[in-house]
Amino acid sequence: MKIDIKAKLLEWKRILQVSRKPGRDEFFLSSKICTIGIVIIGAIGFAMFLAFSFLGL
Repeated sequence: MKIDIKAKLLEWKRILQVSRKPGRDEFFLSSKICTIGIVIIGAIGFAMFLAFSFLGL
């Protein structure tokens, strides 16, 4: 299994050229979306915990 280092470096170079740093608004929007997702998943887990505790499982 041979790894083509030159091709990999060219791929990484292309990725770095295309990528950019997110702006302030984009960063805060991503943070809000992630926080909402974490809260929803945590609420579902807590609800399951309460249900199993109530049922004695």
